[in-house]
Amino acid sequence: MKKQDYTIMKKFAPLIVLLMLVSIKSYGQQQPQFTQYMYNTIAVNPAYAGSRDALAINFLSRNQWTGIKDGPETQTLSIHSPLRNEKVGLGMSFLKDQLGFESFTSAYGDFSYTIKASEKVNLAFGIKAGATYYKIDEELINSGDNYFNDKLNRWNMNVGAGALLHTNKWYVGLSVPRIINHDKNNDSQFKSLDRVHYYLISGYVFNLGENLKFKPTMQNKYTKGAPISTDLTATFLFYEKLWLGASYRINDEQRDIGFLMDVQVGKQLRVGYAYEVPSGDIKAYTSGSHEILVIYEFKFSRNKLKSPRYF
Repeated sequence: MKKQDYTIMKKFAPLIVLLMLVSIKSYGQQQPQFTQYMYNTIAVNPAYAGSRDALAINFLSRNQWTGIKDGPETQTLSIHSPLRNEKVGLGMSFLKDQLGFESFTSAYGDFSYTIKASEKVNLAFGIKAGATYYKIDEELINSGDNYFNDKLNRWNMNVGAGALLHTNKWYVGLSVPRIINHDKNNDSQFKSLDRVHYYLISGYVFNLGENLKFKPTMQNKYTKGAPISTDLTATFLFYEKLWLGASYRINDEQRDIGFLMDVQVGKQLRVGYAYEVPSGDIKAYTSGSHEILVIYEFKFSRNKLKSPRYF
């Protein structure tokens, strides 16, 4: 091995170990995962655009595996709203995902159209289109090793589609946020990290009393070549102000437990926090993962708000 190659390997040895742990547990699961996934629905299902009966702005930030240098950090911002006829919804979603020396930046637009399946049931169809920019750290590109070159930095265009069946009490949705499988990069030995993901989401709101509601939700994610990942969450709403709950993620041999709390600060502002306890091989290296949630909604006139929305 050349001295230069040895220096590079030594410098990035901790990061290589981290990436090995990630790849063992999540091959094919490239899209970021969140404990508070139920508030990031538009990122995986464009049919959700405009369903809140308001101009909704969602920000979600995740610091995964605290204590590990260059561990995954993800921020996502989404904006969506119904139009005047209430059948059409428009939205945009942005995502920044950083893992060590590689990063992903995505920007997508969303369109939905809703039809009445019955007096209380709505059926929405949605499409999304945009691109993801994949970038390798300049320090690697300029390292002098031909294995890392600027051809790895690239834009990948993509489209997605989804459907959402919902009332003010329950919902179920099926979607494919990235339809085009960018599997191979012909200009290098690397494979592109875009793969097709299939999402099945569902939830129900139970009224347990005048000031207490219970909402279980579920998200299933499937990618070819990887085990199905399932998120189960149970939350309680007290006095229409405070959400408290727990989550359980099943992914191959991993069993991650999370805890979440959201507070309705005012009629328009909601903030939340989630903590996830790690499992598997990574548990020895980190104290856990943290998420911050901020939701702000510009409510329309009262006559358009037919009933409270809990998802």
